[in-house]
Amino acid sequence: MGSKFEHVFAPITIRGVDFKNRIALAPPSPNLASTDGLVTPEFVDWFRMFARGGVDTLFVGNCSIDITECKDEAFQLDLSNDNGILPMSRYADMCKQYGCHASFEINHNGENTAFETVGHAPFSSSPNISSTELTRAKRLGRDPIPAIEMTHEKIKETVDKYAMAAWRMQRAGMDIVLVHGGHGNLISQFTSPLYNHRTDEYGGSTENRARFAVEVCKAIREKCGENFVIEFRISADEIAEEGMHFDETLELMGYLKDHVDIMHVSAGLHSDFNMKYYRNWCQNYMMERGFNVHYARKVKERYPDMLVRTVGSITSIEMAEEIIANGWADFVAMCRPLMADPDMPRKYAEDRPLDRRPCLRCDSCAKHLMVPKPIFCAVNPISALTSDLKDGLVPVAPVKKKVAVIGGGPAGITAMQTLLDRGHDVTLYEKTDRLGGNVIGAAVAPFKIDCQDYLAWLRREAAKCVKRGAKIIFNTDPSKEMIEAEGFDGIIIACGSRPLVPGKIPGIHMPHVHWAPDAEADHSKVGEKIVIIGAGAVGLEAAIEFKDEGKEVAVVEMADPQTAIGKLFASSGTSANEFLKIIEEKPLQVDYNTKLVEIREDRVICERNGETVEYPCDTVLLAMGMVRNSEKVDELRRTVPETSARIVGDVRNVGTICTAVNEAFQAALHM
Repeated sequence: MGSKFEHVFAPITIRGVDFKNRIALAPPSPNLASTDGLVTPEFVDWFRMFARGGVDTLFVGNCSIDITECKDEAFQLDLSNDNGILPMSRYADMCKQYGCHASFEINHNGENTAFETVGHAPFSSSPNISSTELTRAKRLGRDPIPAIEMTHEKIKETVDKYAMAAWRMQRAGMDIVLVHGGHGNLISQFTSPLYNHRTDEYGGSTENRARFAVEVCKAIREKCGENFVIEFRISADEIAEEGMHFDETLELMGYLKDHVDIMHVSAGLHSDFNMKYYRNWCQNYMMERGFNVHYARKVKERYPDMLVRTVGSITSIEMAEEIIANGWADFVAMCRPLMADPDMPRKYAEDRPLDRRPCLRCDSCAKHLMVPKPIFCAVNPISALTSDLKDGLVPVAPVKKKVAVIGGGPAGITAMQTLLDRGHDVTLYEKTDRLGGNVIGAAVAPFKIDCQDYLAWLRREAAKCVKRGAKIIFNTDPSKEMIEAEGFDGIIIACGSRPLVPGKIPGIHMPHVHWAPDAEADHSKVGEKIVIIGAGAVGLEAAIEFKDEGKEVAVVEMADPQTAIGKLFASSGTSANEFLKIIEEKPLQVDYNTKLVEIREDRVICERNGETVEYPCDTVLLAMGMVRNSEKVDELRRTVPETSARIVGDVRNVGTICTAVNEAFQAALHM
């Protein structure tokens, strides 16, 4: 019997090409191509997890039609010559093993290619200097370099490059291409008035600005024939004030509709304006789910016969089913949710929705892209080891061991799962009466829906571990003697971190002083006038929540604005932009360069620029960071043979869920 998700799993045939369901992997860039732009075995291994998990189509992001001319990633696929066909065929053949379509998102990034990358000025519709180039030139200490306006001959050459890229894909065994016409790349540098200032037949009216995009799609059709599917990615609205807005995009779609088979509807711009509009196509955890679905829905209303794919924080198959069942779109694309759980489609088809590992929308994956290093997921540790673990399976250990895990947070639970997969005998000790560690505090704010889902999933997975034979002992902080008495062969210490509470500050232990997440969990601790110490994510999340409740809130931060905001980006990724936007819009009082000196019953005493500043309040919330629970490490690390003791997560080095989960997995994998 099939699943109840009948719309998501409904097959469809387009141009004689059969699609088994309506789910695609939205295009990631995994940083696994070779330096000369070829598909590698590691590239194929990484994408295998998605094909195996049940999606219909795998798109690979930002594949260059010619890396000698348009290149903005260190390890970017190059589709400009026939040498790539054989390696591409290995990717295509892998996908076919699972009844899945292999595809690439073909792209030219136009004016955003750096001179230093290709050795010449970039090409675009008009001789603009991009905001990215202005920032780059300032950083490098040189004059900004304007783009070269493409001549008619150059336009024809570039159209041919798009067509040849698609043809090489077809030769390699692919039957669908994703043409990148959005996010401020070259095609949208022609279609958008933000970039296109031409006065010839490629500029001016919307119809003229659509000409290049239409020519690209017509050339692909002519080169690849009728039995080849063309999907076109577009920004429904670029959001930028002088950019392309939705009403005009609807008109643009009218010129394209007879030349494309599926309209892939996103929004925003890529790197322009220093990533200001990145949030509109890659949402952070502070933003609503299904963020861009409303655009696809309106496209379907305007063009009911057009096949439309929607994308943007579609985090589950339930959401996808609702979208397709209601006729808001015909297909969905997901990227980060599938990185978190590549097996999501299979789990839903098998009626196991609660087994889905939730995506945190934390953007740990994107951070790796910029290093550069192969991207991997915060909550799915296998995604970092796809070439080491065949078919995503954890190997059974040659010798069964008795292993202790200290701490029931994400690191400890991951270690317990993985040790069980390896066949070990596992006992987990948790000093409190509940599992989750610092994820509990991270999930308390009402808008932290992704973290809440993840915490619930962690606890469900821990319960499964108990059914598989693991022992979880609550309310126990094991001593050296206790561990030695049990005769463990190995130990994974994952006892995390605790809030930083500087003991030398007068008044810091007064009854109206709390760690911010504790106050969020129990609002009875909070009065009407709150001072929060620390402007990191923990402090700002609490400030937003209590400000929304009508409390009077002030945030004080010892660091200068540049340093504090830099740390915020390091810990919170693109959500930092959301925090800064909320601070401005609410507005929230955030005072930098302000050092806590003393806490009194009715006020906080601070120092700023050598002067005393007082903040009247009835509640003080601490959000000054975390410190390692290192004492437990020193006590326990020699309770087993030293080579079988591993220290992971915050107790090793205060970090993120990403570092905790991946370190714990790898420690257990090699126990």
